[in-house]
Amino acid sequence: MFLPKECDYAIRVVRGLSDMGIKSVRIICELEKVPQHFAYKILKKLERAGIVNSYRGAEGGYQLAKTLDSITLFDIVSAVNKQLLLSECLKKGFICVRNSNGNSCGVHRELIRVQALLMEALNEKTMDKLK
Repeated sequence: MFLPKECDYAIRVVRGLSDMGIKSVRIICELEKVPQHFAYKILKKLERAGIVNSYRGAEGGYQLAKTLDSITLFDIVSAVNKQLLLSECLKKGFICVRNSNGNSCGVHRELIRVQALLMEALNEKTMDKLK
């Protein structure tokens, strides 16, 4: 399983803002090698999630809304990808032909366990530890 490119870019965008200053999209993209067309979309999602603030005008740009020690990898990943799942069968409401009498198969149960470990691991690290 790979994190979608958008998640990778979002982590880079947050890292590009790690000095807590206001930066233009162009500067963020140059610092972190993120394509501008992705950056605008990602920054909108990060703003909706309360991770960044945007400022208009000649001196405008983007700035972190939170300190690095309060932003986890999970916060960033979930801001840009609402359903980061290991398998389609983990989607709410997914109907699997392998389930019988309401019981899920062993693979499904194991994927649930691994998914929980992934979410826990993404919540463990804050961005201040990853600079």
